[in-house]
Amino acid sequence: MPRHHHTRNAAPGGSQRQLRVGEAVRHAVAEILMHGNAHDPDLEGHIITVPEVRMSPDLKLATIYVMPLGGRDRDVVLAALERNKKFLRGEIARRVNLKFAPDVRFRIDDRFDEAERIEKLLRTPAVQKDLAADSDED
Repeated sequence: MPRHHHTRNAAPGGSQRQLRVGEAVRHAVAEILMHGNAHDPDLEGHIITVPEVRMSPDLKLATIYVMPLGGRDRDVVLAALERNKKFLRGEIARRVNLKFAPDVRFRIDDRFDEAERIEKLLRTPAVQKDLAADSDED
C-alpha cells in the first residue's frame, strides 16, 4: 500500500533528509567552484558563494542559490553555471552519495538585496519618527 506524505506540517525548508542532502550538495558545489574545477573563464574570474541548496522532496532536483562576490556580473555567472551544468551534476554525483544524481538548476540568491531594501526602509525619516513615537508611549 503506498504511503501518502502530507506536507501541511512539514518544516519550511523541507524534511530533515532534504535539508541534509541539500547541505551536502551545497558543500560539494562550493568546493567545486572554490577549486576552479569547472575551467570556465567566466567562473574563474569570480568568487561565488553558495548560501543555500533546496532539494525537491524526491531528491531528484537541486535548486542551487548562488551569489557572486559583491553581486557583480550576476547574469554572466548564471550563464556560465548553466553552460557547465552537466559537468557540475556529474561532480555532485561523484561527491554526494545518492541513488540518483539530482538535476540542478541555478538561481541568484536575492535575499541580500531584500535585506538591504528593508534596512533602507527602516532608516527612512518616516519610519524613524514612528519608532520614536512608539518608544515614547512605553
